[in-house]
Amino acid sequence: MKMESTGQLAHLVTAASLPHHWGFFIILGLAAGIVSGLLGVGSGIVVVPALVLLCAVDQKSAQGTALALMVPMALLGAWRYWSHPHIDVDGRIVGWLVCGALFGVLIGTALAARIPAHALRRIFACFLAVVAVRMFFAAKPRPVAPAAPAASMQQVNGSGGIPDDASP
Repeated sequence: MKMESTGQLAHLVTAASLPHHWGFFIILGLAAGIVSGLLGVGSGIVVVPALVLLCAVDQKSAQGTALALMVPMALLGAWRYWSHPHIDVDGRIVGWLVCGALFGVLIGTALAARIPAHALRRIFACFLAVVAVRMFFAAKPRPVAPAAPAASMQQVNGSGGIPDDASP
């Protein structure tokens, strides 16, 4: 990883000590995983700022590191959501999103390689700020349509409302 001086915060982890701070990185990974699983956001929201501000890792290296984390985290997180009986993940939507995302990441990484790190850092910060403000002030989501009414007992077991295991 490339290191740069940000001058913004006291660096908790220096370039020379990076390999020795495995505990810091495990905790950072834990935080990224919790935020990703809880909110459905990429680990980059946690990892990129932490690597840039606390470890003096340059913006591009931090973004690449965050992208490398996403594959195993996303697979495990998606499986957990898919296996939940009350969460409907539409595989068709996922497939179409993947088609666009694969090309999008090629374009995005090519653009990132051409943008100076300091400008990329500002773009990243502005993006996070805009998303945060929009989500905070967004209108309430529309209510979900109520579930279909449950079938009557007669429709279920032909009893006219008397359960099958009724005792005299």
